[in-house]
This record gives sequence, C-alpha cells and structure tokens, in this order.
Amino acid sequence: MTALRLAGKVALITGAAGGIGAEAALRFCEEGASVFISDTNCAAGKRTADSLGAVFLVHEVASEPSWQAVLSSLLQRAGRLDVLVNNAGINIRKNIEEMDVESLDAMLAVNVKGPFLGIKHSLPIMRSGGGGVILNMSSICGLVGHRYTNETYTTTKGALALLTKSVAVRYAKDNIRCNSVHPSTVDTALVQVMFKDPERRAERLGEVPLGRLATTTDVANALVYLASDEAAFINGVAFPVDGGLTAA
Repeated sequence: MTALRLAGKVALITGAAGGIGAEAALRFCEEGASVFISDTNCAAGKRTADSLGAVFLVHEVASEPSWQAVLSSLLQRAGRLDVLVNNAGINIRKNIEEMDVESLDAMLAVNVKGPFLGIKHSLPIMRSGGGGVILNMSSICGLVGHRYTNETYTTTKGALALLTKSVAVRYAKDNIRCNSVHPSTVDTALVQVMFKDPERRAERLGEVPLGRLATTTDVANALVYLASDEAAFINGVAFPVDGGLTAA
C-alpha cells in the first residue's frame, strides 16, 4: 500500500469553499492531512468541509484580527500548523485606464495583504513546531505580462511571487519552505461562464502548447507535491502549472 504523502500534517487552505481551493482540500484529505478550510462564503464552505471531513472557519483574509482568530481556533483544535496554502484571491476585470482606486485597493487587500498577514502570523507557529510549508497561489500573471489579463491582477500576482522568494530565503533557517504556484487559465465554473464567448475560449486555448486548460486537479496535485516531504529541497520556486505557456 502506498504511503499517504501528507499523513500527520495539519493544513490551512484559504478561499477553499469552491474551485481550486476545494479541490486542494480534497486532495490534501486524500493524502492524509488534517485540513482546515477558510472562506467568506459560510454556506459553501461548510458544505465543502462537511463533505470532506474537514473543518470550516469563516475568514476575511484582508483582516489581521480575522487571521488571528482563525489561527487561534486552528491551534486550539489541532495544536500545530504544518502547511499554509494562501489560495484566496480576486480579479476585478478592468484594465489600468478603467481601474478605480477602490477596486485597486480591494485587489491589493485580498491578493497581497491577505497572504502577507497569513505568513506573518503563521511563521511563529511553524517555527515553534519545527518547520512548515507555505504555498502562495500566484498565476502565470506573476511571471509574465499576460495580454488578456488586467494590469492590476498582474501587479498583485507578481508581488506575491517576490514575497514568496523573500520568505523562502529568510526563513529557510527555521526549516520553513515557501513556494508559489502559477497556473494558466483553470477550468472552473467562473471560467466556463467567460468561455461562453467563443473568441475568448479560442484565445486561451491557443496560447497553451498542451492545447487544453489546466484543471483544478492539475493545480491541486502540484500543491500536494510541494507540501509533501518529496519536495523537501524545493524552496523559493515559482512553480508553473501552465501546459508550457510560459516556456513559449
């Protein structure tokens, strides 16, 4: 029988009520982790958690008190934190000339401030437990300027990629690894709505050398690998899950 790759590990996955986060929670549970999922969507989050035997925590990732409350609750229940997956993110689809300041602030708050706060408050917990893994959900837009994506989203995901490298370098001494994951367009319910426009579908499929969209399982499997001991010497890496898009 194959050993479970995340057995004994306690993981927190943000923005996990649905989509990539929910699939990551499923795969982490399948690999033996004790999983906590957090989200602002209480109804969907509870349904997902109940279906997996996970624990749901309501969470506003841009709020420092919310991070403190979530991690305090996690510690009371599990006593440790081994893996943090900063998955929560938003995209307000306006180009730079149309982007109002309020939308800019909202995207920076969720996509950059949220992971920053999560890392800030998880580091001492992981250090006290002898180490851990932090995984930040970026995007191909954190690696390249993407012609179909707005500049604000690219800015936030690029910031997350460099935050990852900074944390990886400083906290490796504490046996804490930090990596970012960079998917191309992922086949989610939101993307299927966007792809009702055949031109947009052709654009996205045409840029991927493997000729298909990423699936939520593709991304979740990358997260499992990076969270596992198989990736014990992988630190500070920007890990594409993009079918070769950024290699073209």
